[in-house]
Amino acid sequence: MTIKKYNKGLLKRKKVLGEQYVNKTIKKTNSFNKDFQKYITEHCWDNLWNSSRLTDKQKSFNTLCILASTNKWPEFKLHLNGAFNNGCTLNELKELFKQISLYAGIPVGVECYKYTEELLLEKNIKIKNSILNKKID
Repeated sequence: MTIKKYNKGLLKRKKVLGEQYVNKTIKKTNSFNKDFQKYITEHCWDNLWNSSRLTDKQKSFNTLCILASTNKWPEFKLHLNGAFNNGCTLNELKELFKQISLYAGIPVGVECYKYTEELLLEKNIKIKNSILNKKID
């Protein structure tokens, strides 16, 4: 059962975060962090992310809200990329960032925009009105 949960979780993890990132992380597994990698892959990525009660897009929105409000910016950027993989548009993210700003504070909203613009630059995506409602690959 555990190997099946791990493998299912690993597939979801790769779908959301990207195969390249996950493979790089898995290659860094050692005797110290092996149990933790197994734990998060089974519990986070299989039990939670493979649940059908919320869509992956909804889970991405929830994750971004939590990470932003707890100032976990490297993880925020990672999951921001995952949100794009899950079909989130820039217009949806702009609305989400307004809500985050309202409840977690304007400085947190500023960081949301900063990390989003950094990620778009890294992906060589120029921001213009025509892409705001499109899914980003």
